[in-house]
This record gives sequence, structure tokens and C-alpha cells, in this order.
Amino acid sequence: MTGTVLRHFEDELQAVVALAFFVPLLIGTGGNAGSQTTSTIIRALAVGEIGKKDVWAAFWHELRTGLLLGSGMAVIAYFRALLWGTGQPLAWTVSVTILVIVVWANSLGSLLPLLAAQVRIDPTVVSGPVMSTLVDATGLFIYFTIAGIILGLH
Repeated sequence: MTGTVLRHFEDELQAVVALAFFVPLLIGTGGNAGSQTTSTIIRALAVGEIGKKDVWAAFWHELRTGLLLGSGMAVIAYFRALLWGTGQPLAWTVSVTILVIVVWANSLGSLLPLLAAQVRIDPTVVSGPVMSTLVDATGLFIYFTIAGIILGLH
């Protein structure tokens, strides 16, 4: 899936090669945030802290957590990108993207296990590889879309 997304945005990568420098940071962060969230939700389901009826409360909690975590990481990513000599537009691109990806990963990570439980699928099925693959592919799409907007690549 990630290869398909990269091929779709091949022109953007050729226009700004430095975009590739941040792909591991962004998809790694998204995958980690999403996997941590799914683990937390699955544990809460297993010990009875939350039930199937708590979908929106869990989502709201993880959305706020994602905003807080993503904001902190966005500041760090911005300065890290500047230290690599990329310039402010690319630094803003990386910063905004990491915020959006962390919020997206946390949101998705809260919903997938609860929705799986709702349809009687073992929630652990959506953790790990499924979550990481989904967040990696969508995270790249988010990154290149934001890059297109901020860097004017479309």
C-alpha cells in the first residue's frame, strides 16, 4: 500500500526530493501512536474498563490525547527539519503532517478495536500489522497532500 501511495505522488517526490527524508519519521510516528492506542483500548476492553457502548467516549479521549501528543511532536519536528536545512516551508509541512498523522492514528486506533468488538471480531486482529499498514499508507497520503498544499506542488 505504501508503495502505491509513493508511486501516486512520484511527481511531488521528484519536485522536492527532501520530502523523502521525513517519510520514516512520519510513518514510524503514526504507526507507533496508532499501535499504542489500539493496545490501550484492547487492554481496557479486556479488563472491562470500557465496553462496546463507550466508542465515542474512547474516541474523544484519544482524539484529545492525539492533539496534545501531536502538538508537542509538531514543535520538535519543525525544529528538527530546520536543523536539517530544509527551509521553513518544508519544516511547516513536516510539522503540520506529524500533528495530523498522530491525531489520525490515535483516532483510528481507538475506533478499530471497538468496532471490531462490535461486529464480533477479536480486537487483537486490528492491532499490530493491520493498524501499522493502514496508518503508514494513509499517513503518506496525508503527508503528500499537505506538502502539495503548503509547497504548492499540485
